[in-house]
Amino acid sequence: MNKIGFNVLAWSAVVSDELKPIIERLKAIGYDGVEFFVGSPDEKAYREIGSFASQAGLETTTVFVLGPDENPIDPSAAVRAKALDKIKWTIDRSNDLGAKVICGPFHSAFSTFAQRSPTEEEYDRSAEVLHQAGDHAAQAGITLTPEALNRFECYLCNTMDQLIHLVKKVDHPHVKAMFDTHHANIEEKKLGDALRKVAPYLGHVHISENDRGTPGSGHVPWDDTFATLAAIKFGGWLTIEGFTRNDPDFANSIGVWREFSQPWEMAENGYRFIREMGAKHGL
Repeated sequence: MNKIGFNVLAWSAVVSDELKPIIERLKAIGYDGVEFFVGSPDEKAYREIGSFASQAGLETTTVFVLGPDENPIDPSAAVRAKALDKIKWTIDRSNDLGAKVICGPFHSAFSTFAQRSPTEEEYDRSAEVLHQAGDHAAQAGITLTPEALNRFECYLCNTMDQLIHLVKKVDHPHVKAMFDTHHANIEEKKLGDALRKVAPYLGHVHISENDRGTPGSGHVPWDDTFATLAAIKFGGWLTIEGFTRNDPDFANSIGVWREFSQPWEMAENGYRFIREMGAKHGL
């Protein structure tokens, strides 16, 4: 059975002691791991929470985004250097947490658009930054898994075809691809077909409903998704990523204006749903 994780962004984007009772309850539900957002500047907190999660018996993964002043595809070499520095800092903080997988749309800046289609030069710039980042990640035994987002949140990588194109350009053993069911539900024709395409490069999966609520409560084609994950023999994390307005600053930054599900309803029912679908499809 694949390991199942839960992203604590449903509560907070800040790594702090306030997450400790949440970590304990996620372990009690049955989760194998917890995913943290790396962004808050308190470096000591990452080490402390990583140690706490480990003592609770949970593994960790992380997610992060880049802003326009640290954009890997910017024409400015100085801006691209800032992007690499931020990715390296995130790798170090993820290492403090004990994570072995980092995911997110760090191939380019989040919600930053050029009012045109992506260019090959931009893929080349992103690949150069990610290859260098891969070298740094390798030192910590971490795998980077950049994520394709929907068209309203980025323009460089919306589909698995685009993400595969980028990952092949990066050509680094510590840089793979991520699949998120929420974004794929918007951008892909068939989720199963997209998963089969990305299978040789796939390193991480987010289980996320079409409205970002509890998995299984919406219209994502889950049977196709889980049947294909089983068929391609995916052995990585299945991590639930759902959003709420519990952290207003984070919610505002990603356009979450209403509640989709309560965090614990999402965690408890989502865990049960993944277990049921995994058993049904032999995953």
